[in-house]
Amino acid sequence: MVLDLLASGLVFSSIIVLGSIGLSLVYSIANFANFAHGDTMTIGAYTSLVTFGAVGGLGGSVLGLPFGFFVALLAGIAVAALVAVVTEKLVYDGMDLDSIGLLIVSIGLAFIYRAVIQLGFSAQSTRYGIQALRPIEALLPYGVRVTQHDVAIVVSAAVLVTGLHVLLQYSDLGRKMRAMADNPDLARVSGIRTDRIKLWTWVIGAGLAGAGGAFLGLYSQLTPRMGFNLLLLIFAAVILGGIGSVYGAMLGGFLIGVINQMTPLLSQIGIPIGIEYADAIAFVIMVVVLLFRPNGIAGEAT
Repeated sequence: MVLDLLASGLVFSSIIVLGSIGLSLVYSIANFANFAHGDTMTIGAYTSLVTFGAVGGLGGSVLGLPFGFFVALLAGIAVAALVAVVTEKLVYDGMDLDSIGLLIVSIGLAFIYRAVIQLGFSAQSTRYGIQALRPIEALLPYGVRVTQHDVAIVVSAAVLVTGLHVLLQYSDLGRKMRAMADNPDLARVSGIRTDRIKLWTWVIGAGLAGAGGAFLGLYSQLTPRMGFNLLLLIFAAVILGGIGSVYGAMLGGFLIGVINQMTPLLSQIGIPIGIEYADAIAFVIMVVVLLFRPNGIAGEAT
């Protein structure tokens, strides 16, 4: 049972990590907590749903997923990034507000995103038209019940996270992003075009959120509130890892996801707390960690 819950935690963590990185990136560059981030994930999920409905018939498959799903995933990433950039240009960029003001504006935008999705798709849950798979036979003797779709989520998330690491550490754009996150004023006087870096941050952050939303729809189901319902866990992961730290967000997302899914173990050792309290347990652990490390596990460094 432990291995099965750990495997489920790894899959769920992959989705949390993608959402956490985007939220942390935007916070470190734009300097406010974007409450519309969860609904940006929902935009990615529903864009993937529509795209998969159009191209789902493409031949071939990888890890039980048709090629059409990966095309739909790319569309979800692209549209989530596009919506974020348009929002930045039309709304945030023109406002002379501090971080609290922008945070409140982002709450309003989250409601708008969600309302538009609900108008188009109703409040009912739906799923991709992908056949559910049986657990992988080779892992059943170990008590692990994961499907090829779960493996695809973990592998895809690992590829995206690795790509972001390479970008941040070995590209000119990544170095400028880290410089701007450390000291935006110094970056500006050093000749870095901070407006362009900020725009790329929105693209990357929202793109990863779109991917997380598409995988969340594959992991469970699609509803207009799916991203919002996950947002508090994503915030917990970012705070636990260290606000503004991308690598801290990765670690925080992994820990929060695993803790969330392993909550049923508590009842096995005589503590009567069920899975319905999983989110609360994750927050309790976050608070305990912050009592000893107020800046989170990784501090504030990007």
